[in-house]
Amino acid sequence: MAPRANWKGFLKVGELVCPVALYTAASTNERISFHMLNRRTGHRLHREFVDSETGKVVERGDQVKGYEAGENDYIALDAEEVAAAVPESDKTLAVEAFIACGDIDDLYFDKPYYLAPSDRHAEEAFALIRDGMKAQKVAALAETVLFRRVRTLLIRAEADGLVATTLNYDYEVRSAEDAFADIPDIKLKGEMLELAEHIIRTKSGRFDPKTFDDRYDAALAEVVKAKIEGRKIKPVKPKAEGKVIDLMEALRQSAGKDGKAVKRGTKKPATHKPAARRRKAG
Repeated sequence: MAPRANWKGFLKVGELVCPVALYTAASTNERISFHMLNRRTGHRLHREFVDSETGKVVERGDQVKGYEAGENDYIALDAEEVAAAVPESDKTLAVEAFIACGDIDDLYFDKPYYLAPSDRHAEEAFALIRDGMKAQKVAALAETVLFRRVRTLLIRAEADGLVATTLNYDYEVRSAEDAFADIPDIKLKGEMLELAEHIIRTKSGRFDPKTFDDRYDAALAEVVKAKIEGRKIKPVKPKAEGKVIDLMEALRQSAGKDGKAVKRGTKKPATHKPAARRRKAG
């Protein structure tokens, strides 16, 4: 069964127009989820909005959105007034520019979608755009109205299709300077740095998402299964923490676990390549 499209419109590059559809690329729908129940009756509960002063339930027709202008001072907005702010959409995903695949910091990445042709007659134009981007090793910055907002998307060639990732607005990405402001300026050198570099080299590998398990979701599934089968539910016990040792000793022990510890006082010339960017798009 073909997936349901989240959005349909047109990918526009200059005068070239191609009918396309967006499909969800990442979803949390497969996770274990729960409903709230009445413990006594087993019936499902439903939520109600209650007036904070009177304590009475407010019916849907009397519910409006409100902007807090000050403490306990709200400006009420009807649905029609909020809708007036929604920009008009012509269903066009217009490419504004082509950029190098690694030009955007992944802090700006929001949510990925698969972008595919929505019409068989569009397949040739779609393939032309996709293969052209692959050949030039570029990504596209495009803009459209998506879910009531004007959104910028980064479009990259991926296998036989395209991946379109919505980008966070600049005001949504917090400053790294604030987070790192209290980190002291420490210069490491000598054996400590050599050991750290050695550990990194011996632990190098490749990213394989299949090796990462959602242990919490799996544990929840086991709890539900045990409950259905009438078995006693055993709580997961945390692993005992090891004793605290000094940093140098921890590095030596880590380097020695794989039998390739660096000899003290021996400094080898660096043979590894400079660290790449955190992650590149494409």
